[in-house]
Amino acid sequence: MTDLASTKAILRDLIAFPTISTDSNLAMIDHMAAYLSDLGAKVDVFHDETGAKANLFATLGPDRAGGLVLSGHSDVVPVADQDWASDPFKMDERDGKLFGRGTCDMKGFIAATLAMAPEYAKLNLKRPIHFSFTHDEETGCLGASAMIPELVKRGYKPAMAVIGEPTEMRIIEGHKGCCEYTTTFHGLAGHGSSPDLGVNAAEYAVRFVARLMELREEMKTRTPDNSRFEPPWTTMNIGGLRGGVAHNVIVSKAEVDWEFRPVQKSDFDHMKSAINSYVTDTLLPAMRAVHPDADIHTQTIGEVDGLEPMDDNAIKDLVMHLTGANTADVVPFGTEAGLFQSIGMSAIVCGPGSIAQAHKADEYVALDQLDACLTMLRGLGQKMT
Repeated sequence: MTDLASTKAILRDLIAFPTISTDSNLAMIDHMAAYLSDLGAKVDVFHDETGAKANLFATLGPDRAGGLVLSGHSDVVPVADQDWASDPFKMDERDGKLFGRGTCDMKGFIAATLAMAPEYAKLNLKRPIHFSFTHDEETGCLGASAMIPELVKRGYKPAMAVIGEPTEMRIIEGHKGCCEYTTTFHGLAGHGSSPDLGVNAAEYAVRFVARLMELREEMKTRTPDNSRFEPPWTTMNIGGLRGGVAHNVIVSKAEVDWEFRPVQKSDFDHMKSAINSYVTDTLLPAMRAVHPDADIHTQTIGEVDGLEPMDDNAIKDLVMHLTGANTADVVPFGTEAGLFQSIGMSAIVCGPGSIAQAHKADEYVALDQLDACLTMLRGLGQKMT
């Protein structure tokens, strides 16, 4: 069986696991763990607190520092209310394309790494090749955020990482971070005719949003020199504003969903410090002057590090040499790459398929993209010998 045929067969099996982020991914993780274990890989499975989800980290080659991580997330986005031409969880081949949920985002890359694993197992590897397959990337990189500290704790020290998100096999050396929150305001209900006797949570939520919008404009003044992102500054978005039960009732509870995407670590620190100070020094004292039990609580949905372009990036240089590429780009969407970079690894994003196909009905990956991915992966394996 050729590598492409093997990749197609493996991808067909992976697509059949409906690993939507709201559901368990254990069946797929167990399937891949058994496959890699049979090849002689050292396999670690890290379960989350619920026991319903897990990350997989497997290693072929010597037990030593250095080497390469091939990283992909196992979860996919929902298919509800999408008009598919075929069953999204049964891979369908048409016109040189493989259709199914997750084909490009990002089970296609995972399948390619697994198809190459038997070849890697036969090599005289001088440096290890690691496989990192995570849960809940689509909901805030929750799996990778939990796994990275565990790898450090267990003494793993890989040197390089390729995160195989769909980039049409372009080398991506940078992306913004993504920080998502829900802030809840607890006030004091009452009759709308006596607003001074209550604490209107909706009003304080609006003031909070106004401060976020001020900070959004301030971020434009902090744009780094020669930023390659579009837009080049840290962005902020209000994703939801909820509260209230009737026109004449003082709102006792309100919620704001918001996110920002920092282009640099200093912007993350500034945004968090500024909004926390506003809550602590301005909003809460005003609320508690009327009702001592009033409160504001922010839930962190996810704080994902950006991938900062680095002049010294070993994996970028290696993949450019292997593929003949002479440029590396930046993208607006987030990945797990910054988490690997945060523990000292050089990292890039490079994988088969187009982000334009992700999350849509009739998601697909083209066969020529998978073939190009296999060529890159084969070259990377040879470089580990």
